[in-house]
Amino acid sequence: MQKIQLISCDAKRPDRRAIANMIEEVSNNVDGSLASELTDILLDGDSVEIIVDDKHTSSAYRAIRKLSIDYELLD
Repeated sequence: MQKIQLISCDAKRPDRRAIANMIEEVSNNVDGSLASELTDILLDGDSVEIIVDDKHTSSAYRAIRKLSIDYELLD
């Protein structure tokens, strides 16, 4: 499993629904409600940590970059 810290979103008009859907799809044990809450936290300027299964890491990186989200990998 890979821990990813979502730092900020640089999109001019961030798509809250798309970000929440991405978090829900790629993260372990995150439902729609928690994904929406994490999205709000991220867009308010605080970082968010998610855990991604090894089989989803490459698709998670693509989705994160597509949504203009800055991230870093954690140990």
